[in-house]
Parts: sequence; structure tokens; C-alpha cells
Amino acid sequence: QVQLVESGGGLVQPGGSLMLSCAASGRIGSVNLMGWYRQAPGKERDLVATISSGGSINYADSVQGRFTISRDNARKTVYLQMNSLKPEDTAVYYCKCEISAWTRAIIYTDYWGQGTQVTVSS
Repeated sequence: QVQLVESGGGLVQPGGSLMLSCAASGRIGSVNLMGWYRQAPGKERDLVATISSGGSINYADSVQGRFTISRDNARKTVYLQMNSLKPEDTAVYYCKCEISAWTRAIIYTDYWGQGTQVTVSS
């Protein structure tokens, strides 16, 4: 059984900062791609940022230059540092990790966190 536990969401004023964390636990041999997605009310879930096991990073255009994704492989944790937050960043943020029970894996399973609310408002 694998669990992803997110933390760090909350209410922040425009221009403020938040850091999200997502820790994976359970039967984990290896973690491939780790990422953050967000879903605003009435909208689809969209990619925010991803980071590969090798450290390659991809950002959505809307967050480029403001958000920074990072990972700690020893702690099996992915982070999202969010700066210069805007009201349009308001959403539920979800982490997703590709995880295998094996250390040398070819096939991974996607796991999602429960989501954490980020609200940017004055």
C-alpha cells in the first residue's frame, strides 16, 4: 500500500508565498516522475510542474519563473515552492508520483495525493 500525504496549503495574499510538500510512504522500491497538478472550481485538473528521477523539470507556462519544484529522493518527498502568488493560482493542488515496489522497475503505477487547498486572496 502506497500513500501520498500533502501539506502546506492555506490562505495567502496576492504576492505571497507558500511551500507545498508531498511525502510518499509504504511499499516503495523506486519513484520515477513526481509532479504537481491543480484543479480550480469548474475546471479540469492541469499540470503545474513535474520533476523526473534524473532531475529534469517541466513547468506550465503560467507558473514559469514563479514556482520551483524539487525532490528529496531519500525522503521520497516532492516540494513546490510558490512565490508571487496570484488569485488565479487558487485551486486544489494534487501531487502525483509514479511508484514501483521494485528498485529496478520498468513499469510504474500512478498514485495521487488527497489534495491541498491553496487560496490567494486579499
